[in-house]
Amino acid sequence: MAAAAALEAVAPVGALWGLVHDFVMGQQEGPADQVAADVKSGSYTVLQVVEALGSSLENPEPRTRARGIQLLSQVLLHCHSLLLEKEVIHLILFYENRLKDHHLVIPSVLQGLRALSMCVALPPGLAVSVLKAIFQEVHVQSLPQVDRHTVYGIITNFMQTREEELKGLGADFTFGFIQVMDGEKDPRNLLVAFCIVHDLISRDYSLGPFVEELFEVTSCYFPIDFTPPPNDPHGIQREDLILSLRAVLASTPRFAEFLLPLLIEKVDSEMLSAKLDSLQTLNACCAVYGQKELKDFLPSLWASIRREVFQTASERVEAEGLAALQSLTACLSRSVLRADAEDLLDSFLSNILQDCRHHLCEPDMKLVWPSAKLLQAAAGASARACDHITSNVLPLLLEQFHKHSQSNHRRTILEMMLGFLKLQQKWGYEDKDERPLSGFKDQLCSLVFMTLTDPSTQLQLVGIRTLTVLGAQPDLLSSGDLELAVGHLYRLSFLEEESQSCVAAMEASGTLATLYPVAFSSHLVPKLAEELHVGESDLARGDGPTKCSRHLRCLQALSAVSTHASIVKETLPLLLQHLWQMDKGNMVTGSSEVIAVCQSLQQVAEKCQQDPESCWYFHQTAIPCLLALAVQASMPEKEPSVLRKVLLEDEVLVAMVSVIGTATTHLSPDLAAQSVARIVPLFLDGNISFLPENSFPCRFQPFQDGSSGQRRLVALLMAFVCSLPRNVEIPQLNQLMQELLELSCCHSCPFSSTAAAKCFAGLLNKHPAGQQLDEFLQLATEKVETGLGSGICRTQAFTLLLWVTKALVLRYHPRSSCLTDRLMGLLSDPELGPAAADGFSLLMSDCSDVLTRAGHAEVRIMFRQRFFTDNVPALVQGFHAAPQDVKPNYLKGLSHVLNRLPKPVLLPELPTLLSLLLEALSCPDCVVQLSTLSCLQPLLLEAPQVMSLHVDTLVTRFLNLSSSPSMVVRIAALQCMHALTRLPTPVLLPYKPQVIRALAKPLDDKKRLVRKEAVSARGEWFLLGSPSS
Repeated sequence: MAAAAALEAVAPVGALWGLVHDFVMGQQEGPADQVAADVKSGSYTVLQVVEALGSSLENPEPRTRARGIQLLSQVLLHCHSLLLEKEVIHLILFYENRLKDHHLVIPSVLQGLRALSMCVALPPGLAVSVLKAIFQEVHVQSLPQVDRHTVYGIITNFMQTREEELKGLGADFTFGFIQVMDGEKDPRNLLVAFCIVHDLISRDYSLGPFVEELFEVTSCYFPIDFTPPPNDPHGIQREDLILSLRAVLASTPRFAEFLLPLLIEKVDSEMLSAKLDSLQTLNACCAVYGQKELKDFLPSLWASIRREVFQTASERVEAEGLAALQSLTACLSRSVLRADAEDLLDSFLSNILQDCRHHLCEPDMKLVWPSAKLLQAAAGASARACDHITSNVLPLLLEQFHKHSQSNHRRTILEMMLGFLKLQQKWGYEDKDERPLSGFKDQLCSLVFMTLTDPSTQLQLVGIRTLTVLGAQPDLLSSGDLELAVGHLYRLSFLEEESQSCVAAMEASGTLATLYPVAFSSHLVPKLAEELHVGESDLARGDGPTKCSRHLRCLQALSAVSTHASIVKETLPLLLQHLWQMDKGNMVTGSSEVIAVCQSLQQVAEKCQQDPESCWYFHQTAIPCLLALAVQASMPEKEPSVLRKVLLEDEVLVAMVSVIGTATTHLSPDLAAQSVARIVPLFLDGNISFLPENSFPCRFQPFQDGSSGQRRLVALLMAFVCSLPRNVEIPQLNQLMQELLELSCCHSCPFSSTAAAKCFAGLLNKHPAGQQLDEFLQLATEKVETGLGSGICRTQAFTLLLWVTKALVLRYHPRSSCLTDRLMGLLSDPELGPAAADGFSLLMSDCSDVLTRAGHAEVRIMFRQRFFTDNVPALVQGFHAAPQDVKPNYLKGLSHVLNRLPKPVLLPELPTLLSLLLEALSCPDCVVQLSTLSCLQPLLLEAPQVMSLHVDTLVTRFLNLSSSPSMVVRIAALQCMHALTRLPTPVLLPYKPQVIRALAKPLDDKKRLVRKEAVSARGEWFLLGSPSS
């Protein structure tokens, strides 16, 4: 038994000796992994490996010793976690001793030490011992890159696990590392070395007398000048090195006396990259520096920054210079002062003011804006700096404004003033008297009101912006100031000649009304109400376009100022009352007037969406009113009314749909449920009890054989139910869906049938999956098939099919593929084929009224990509199999799908689809041509290599289409000719003379926009191949 056990013990050891021999003497790499795996599995111990290596480790030949140590080191790298403390001690001593060996052995020794540096069982004191040995015995910078990287790895491991021991070395550790790093050039090693230096500083290792040496050994790389080689597998970028080095240089104030002169020198150099890096580094340093570090260098720093902002041709340098100035000022602002200490902030700001003030007095000179930017950068650093600069600059600018009479000079001065006023908003002041602007309030208001009456539009615009900023200062404007401001904004809102001032005044009214609702309710809303009443009288008399323009401005102003809940409660009744007056009065009312009111209502609804209370107020006030007006208009009447006919026109109903949809999308589910319980019964049961002025001559029954006028109002029902949150239960849903299906195939009123189809589709899209949804789908499919089979309702049935398909495509419903196939089959239909092709545009595009994300529809994020993948192969196959007269339908459908597909999805498929797109350019249908051109133009820019293979066809087709009867096609073709110049120049040069001759013709086109594109395209072709192109 004993003999058998001895044989079993000898056998594996013999195998180990064979593996060692193969690695050391046979120069095979595989045995090392095998030995490591065996040690890890417990087949051998590390001691046995050392014993097997015995003769190799003592061999007189350095290469043999190196191979032996290499094997041991590789085993340790895999198995260091298995080592016992006693084993670690012996191995460390062995490896330290081997650091004195031949230089061929050193790389393997370092690999072993790296493995041991990761040992958990490393006894105290050995980390210091290892590093001392490396510092004394190894000249690191003479080693290859990978071995230097190993040394940095050892140091990093010990700093992470043995920090207190290393700190016990004091400054000797810092000095040793300086020797290791000195002269490093490889960017891979520098990234690690910079991290080590940063940790030395941030973790409070002792730098001793070696602060300057540590700075020198790192700052010698500043600024980083590194360009990564092409196809660099390591992925190190210049920016990585810049940020790592900047983190080191800006990590301690102790570097300040050495770093700041270096930064000043580099800012003053001619290299753009050095300027940028230096200014960004200065910016970072200011976060850790104090007045003490900056004091001696402030004049030089200011001089360098000032010069760069005054003289630079680079916007980036200017921006970094301004950022650095702001950081310097912020640093000086936050430093705590002793009672006897000099306030460096005051003296620094005084120097800035001294160098920049006089330029502010020259509004037509080139240094006026650089000076203003410097002052504003400093003022933006702190409240103290802002007070100091504002109190010095504002009086000067006020004086200069009155001293100059030219509008352009005044505008420049006011724009500078505006910049300083905006900075006041950054800082809060508890005491009203402490605010720097308080002393200048009257002068500022007087100046602003003066600009608002100036004939110069540009000066007016700056004045309006300044008034808005002044109004944003808490408690600055008095009630009298506000009354004057409101008066000026009211007047500017009705300027007939200047639309810019009008729009700006309305925007300012909306902004200030949020802050001062009482002032605008008291002074502006009554004036607008009076103006609206005058407008009603003008409409009744049928006055000219000028009066109509004022009426339109009044509606716009009412919506613009409705930015506060209290104001909405005044403006909304005015707008709704105006609609009722149109209905009851004898006004000469066209659709444009009603649409204008609806647009104003929609804008008010949008402003109410952010406030739940205002949103509900608008909904429960406006929706019943609009429904009542529409129901009243749909009733039979003895005396015909102009407005009632107008209210039932398509474009007016579309405008009302937008109002109702906007007012519904942001309702909470609880409030939406209250509303739906009233509106759905109105359409299904004729329940008009909640409508104002609801004494109608007959019942409202849009679904039960109602008049065409009543059926048209289903569009309003669509707007409401298709904008509800998905979790709101709709009453009488089965009945509603059946009624919508019936109406959707009614041939007598296309508008009503389309609205019903859209409403059905919108409800279908939101309905949860289950039996009821399947039943609705089955009913819709049967209705579609029945309708497509009869001649009278085919168009309506097709419209229903289209909208139901879109509802399902958006939510990835399994039945969507069946309906899409049915739609594709209609491409061959003689009657419906062109419409089916256009239907693909609807499937791929976003809608504005139903099936929208804003309206809570279920829209999957990549539905277009999925539709493309599922259906384009069938479209291509159908095109090839279709008769010649049907092919254009397939091309049009394909063009619509590709035109709305995200370009990154299309590019990989381009080689297989491009021939079809080129064929689509020959299709006589203008819609196909335009869609295809819109698809091809971005592809010319993004896939020039693929497109250049077809350059001959592209040039010919684009030039032919540049003479198309359709203006939009001509423009798109010329834009594509322009984009063609992005293809490789050698490919295009043979076509240059032909193209230049052909593009001479559209230069004389009767449309200005076509001529503009022709000039742009022809100019690019002229420059083709020139040295500057």
